[in-house]
Amino acid sequence: MRAVWAERFGGPDVLVMGEAPDPVAGPGEVVVEVSVAPLLFVDTQIRRGLGRDWFDLTPPYVPGAGVAGQVISAGEGVDPGWAGRRVVTDTTGSRGGYAGQAAAPAEGLIAVPEGLGPREAAALLHDGRTAMRLAELFPVRRGERVLVLAAAGGLGTLLVQLAHAAGATVIGAARGKRKLDLVRELGADAVVDYSEPGWSERVRELTGGGPEMVFDGAGGQTGREAFEVTAPGGRFSAHGTPGGGFSRIGQEEARQRGVTLTGIEQVQLSAVEGKRLTGEALSEAAAGRIRPVIGRTFPLERVADAHAALEAREILGKALLLVR
Repeated sequence: MRAVWAERFGGPDVLVMGEAPDPVAGPGEVVVEVSVAPLLFVDTQIRRGLGRDWFDLTPPYVPGAGVAGQVISAGEGVDPGWAGRRVVTDTTGSRGGYAGQAAAPAEGLIAVPEGLGPREAAALLHDGRTAMRLAELFPVRRGERVLVLAAAGGLGTLLVQLAHAAGATVIGAARGKRKLDLVRELGADAVVDYSEPGWSERVRELTGGGPEMVFDGAGGQTGREAFEVTAPGGRFSAHGTPGGGFSRIGQEEARQRGVTLTGIEQVQLSAVEGKRLTGEALSEAAAGRIRPVIGRTFPLERVADAHAALEAREILGKALLLVR
């Protein structure tokens, strides 16, 4: 089968097209014929060798932590009723998704509901579960002032929609007019460009003293500046890294200001939790209450271009690899 190989750690050019043996479903596994593979920013970090403390991936390897497609075979102990069904799922060992077929644990299979296509399902596999988890942890109240950083990304676009639907006053922060226009279209009451000087003070003005809830999908200095204008007694979720690592904020500093600070550990989910939350996101999308924004799609052979576009922050919403 066709597959993308990361030949070594490095830039996008280390991703090359090649062949790989067709996977065989082991006990408790299925094989999925892949239609779409979601692209994650963390994929680019792993490819550069930055995630070796968390991901046991050594080149050469086939990247890809999730897929949408159709079950074509099932291993021992798996309900044969899964055969032929449209599913979205994590892959075995967080690898193998950038290929024509992928092995996956049967316990993680999520049926794609009627009315939802494989592209939408793939777009919601990871960002959907994270958005639903954050909404569950930090229920937004009507009239609450909410700041969403990286608001034009796959996760940010969903958080803007969820906060807007809850009746919050939503401030969406992103970089550049194209992204800000999208965020406003999705329901943000105001938008700010965090590449411009003084953007955080603009947030303070727009919220009348600072946001009470911050979803920090950017990290780095951007997240730090957002924390500094968070309202006393507010809540701050530091779960993003594209701005140069997680925001450098200490728990003692947060306590002194009365801010509840949480990090990436709050969205590190068990298989059971991840399946439940992804299923909820798919149901919400099938009912038309949220929609994933699919900014760009790339054929499998252009995977290096896809990674370069992710790293250059060129993508609005979600980027996907189209396998077939």
